[in-house]
Amino acid sequence: MVTIHKVQGKKDLKAFIRFNYFLYKDNQYAVPDFLEDMLDTFDRNKNAAFEFCEADLFLAYRNGKIVGRVAAIINHKANKTWQTKNVRFGFIDMIDDLEVAEALLNTVEKWGRERGMNKVVGPLGFTDMDPEGMLIDGFDQLSTMSTIYNYPYYPKLMERLGYEKEIDWVERKVMVPNKSHEHEANQDKYLRVAEMCQKRYKLHVRKFKNAKEIVALENGEYIHRVFDVVNKAYAPLYGYSEMNHRQIDQYAHTYLQFLDMRLLTVIETEEGQPVAMGVGIGSMSTALQKAHGKLWPFGWIHLLKALYFKHSPVLDLLLVAVLPEYQNKGVNAMLFADLIPVGRDMGFVWAETHPQLETNEKSQGQWAYLDCTIHKRRRCYQKAL
Repeated sequence: MVTIHKVQGKKDLKAFIRFNYFLYKDNQYAVPDFLEDMLDTFDRNKNAAFEFCEADLFLAYRNGKIVGRVAAIINHKANKTWQTKNVRFGFIDMIDDLEVAEALLNTVEKWGRERGMNKVVGPLGFTDMDPEGMLIDGFDQLSTMSTIYNYPYYPKLMERLGYEKEIDWVERKVMVPNKSHEHEANQDKYLRVAEMCQKRYKLHVRKFKNAKEIVALENGEYIHRVFDVVNKAYAPLYGYSEMNHRQIDQYAHTYLQFLDMRLLTVIETEEGQPVAMGVGIGSMSTALQKAHGKLWPFGWIHLLKALYFKHSPVLDLLLVAVLPEYQNKGVNAMLFADLIPVGRDMGFVWAETHPQLETNEKSQGQWAYLDCTIHKRRRCYQKAL
């Protein structure tokens, strides 16, 4: 028999977080979350998303042993923006057992109905900045620090429980053109388009020496203007809810300290207004696996090595965003024309794109002139309540 227990207190929360690690600790493709980061994610005082979200966490037990977990989330801002009444299930993990999956999802469904929701969707996090989408293809590919990995039986259980496709994301493996002229594809077209775009719209590339420089610009307001590009670019995309100032500060604090500034490119107008940004980071996947999901006492050593001494041959593309009024005008080409030579000179072999909605034709088209292939697909499921 499966029983459901609502997470209450730090001991329960740690058990909720670490269940994912123990379920996947022998899997060569899964990348564990950091315990410390996840504790902050579920801390109502630290995660700015709780200003417009409500959530409860649940653990499934059988014979006194944890066999599954799930979060029930309502993003009120997203529901208001999209005029929906959706309850989200997220951070879901379970053993290969239909009874366990049913107990977890029934709990989310009941929780959502009690709060007036009429549809359940997921896996989704609090916002689009959290990992989202259940892996349905690419189970033999190494995951990333910002995406979900799950066993192949997950989608099979979803379908058996009557869940259907809401929307899919795809991820690409993009080969970096190298000095031996391998994987060149048509990158020269990016260079030509970038040059024309730069002249026609009077744009320029902005680079930074270090994180302190970008944070200090305009007394901290410049970084908000960069993230505003993300807000406006992503606004039409499925389920997106605009980041507020506190969220932006939170993400800036989390990621800027780890970024190699060579891999951050901002495109500006003559007046210094950001209109596009692209950012990547050397893959931390292997380092996170070696750290066993904990920063302390020794996990930080593996991160330090990956960041500053011997980075991975894989580049994770975290974000690419262009203001709507500058899309389809060649601005993406300016980003790639800057980042491709940087990636090549830094010794990256290939890049992993962030998940992109299959319906986002503008985003899908930007890879047309590079040597790349779709190697992962993930799905958001839905069910009427």
